[in-house]
Amino acid sequence: MLVLWRNVVLTWLLAIWSPWMLAFFAASIVIALPTPVVAQDDDDDDDDDDDDDDDQADLQGVGGVSIDADGVLRRHLFPDPTGQLHRQRFAEALASLDRDIAQPSKLRKVSLTRLEAAIQERIAQGQYPTTPAMRHLAGLTRVRYVFFYPETKDIVIAGPAEPWGEDLSGRMVALESKRPVLELQDLVVALRAFSPSGDRTSAILCSIDPTAEGLANMQRFYSRVGRYATPADTSAIRDGLQQSLGLQTVTIEGISPNTHFAEVMAEADYRMKLIGIGLEVPPVKLTSWIARVRPGSLSRNALQRWFFVPDYECIRVSDDGLAMRLIGRGVNLISEAEYVSGDGTRKASGRINKASELFVKSFTHAYPKLARKSAVFAQLRNLIDMTVTAAFIQDQGYYEKADWNMELFGNEETFPVEQQMAPRQVETAVNAVWKGRKLLTPIGGGVSIQPRKALDRDNILSDEKGSVDEARLKIDIRSLAKDKWWWD
Repeated sequence: MLVLWRNVVLTWLLAIWSPWMLAFFAASIVIALPTPVVAQDDDDDDDDDDDDDDDQADLQGVGGVSIDADGVLRRHLFPDPTGQLHRQRFAEALASLDRDIAQPSKLRKVSLTRLEAAIQERIAQGQYPTTPAMRHLAGLTRVRYVFFYPETKDIVIAGPAEPWGEDLSGRMVALESKRPVLELQDLVVALRAFSPSGDRTSAILCSIDPTAEGLANMQRFYSRVGRYATPADTSAIRDGLQQSLGLQTVTIEGISPNTHFAEVMAEADYRMKLIGIGLEVPPVKLTSWIARVRPGSLSRNALQRWFFVPDYECIRVSDDGLAMRLIGRGVNLISEAEYVSGDGTRKASGRINKASELFVKSFTHAYPKLARKSAVFAQLRNLIDMTVTAAFIQDQGYYEKADWNMELFGNEETFPVEQQMAPRQVETAVNAVWKGRKLLTPIGGGVSIQPRKALDRDNILSDEKGSVDEARLKIDIRSLAKDKWWWD
């Protein structure tokens, strides 16, 4: 599957005159998006399964976002200096879970067809449609496999699982590893994008862009301050840029913007942008673009676009097509350059800033560790994994083979998932850093998920050793109780 994030760095160079020196005002607009991800390659290379203490998420606080009644997304920090609040929450969460599901599992299985049937049965009996286990897919933290069993017509996803609870930001995370658990509402969004009807969503997109009016206001601001700025003016310049640009517009395409799925994309996009321009310190060793860039390397009105692209060779399929494993080391972040004309039109320039190249390479290398430390990037990877899973199920004809028309999951009226406040705008984030006699002011964000790219024949890896097929055959689903929708 393909996932793209566009981080756009737009650079203006304006002369700044002071009585003591001639310098240049370098402004960059960074437009960042969610970070796509690909599953791990082989067990030996599966960095995401490490259990070292260094790989655990930091309990001293978590980051998150809120969306107000006007649809404006804002970042929030939820401090917990001693970790006591989290420990108390997690202890209560563990006590509330049934003993069997509270046990960690290296490979928990969830039958999607049985899960829908179980929810339908609860509705028929007048019960609340879902239990916590259903809403959080029995504690799965990743999708590793997709299996189909013709004899029972079960479509099964499988992966590692842990007991879970809610962190301070409202995210549901595994109690031990702190990795976010998969959510049924996100999986349903992915399945609807690649439904039994045969409809195919070409791409799931998230884009954060400044308005034309904001760009025009910013250029006028530059023209007023560009000659006499000094380090003493840094704060006023930063505030002026943020004010002149105003709120940036969030665009969601391919899925409903009123979903948790959309909110995660927008947050991951925004947080990635903050890391790139030096406004969020990443929890792993990663040098930001603003720390790397040299003012002399920036051209007037140059725009750097950053794309997060998952490894296209991200699935391995058994010879009979009844089993698939998501593989891959992580995401690839790439860049390209554009030029922005006076009227805001963007054109390809072909010139890549070296700092941008180094940043995308280091971000790509650090992504697996970043996802272990920062839950939103792991959530983003999970969204991508689930979207690839849904596209594979449709492509292999599992819906028809299982006689599964998603009667419940496919109907928003009977199984609503479009209940979130849609992210429509974000506050412009601005940084200001003097480098010698030059001031760099990176400002601030796109995501494109095209999962069918992973299903191209050239990108599907063969199951040469038969390990994917063997994983399916190890599971004897025929002896499973009819009402059992998950098992270890």
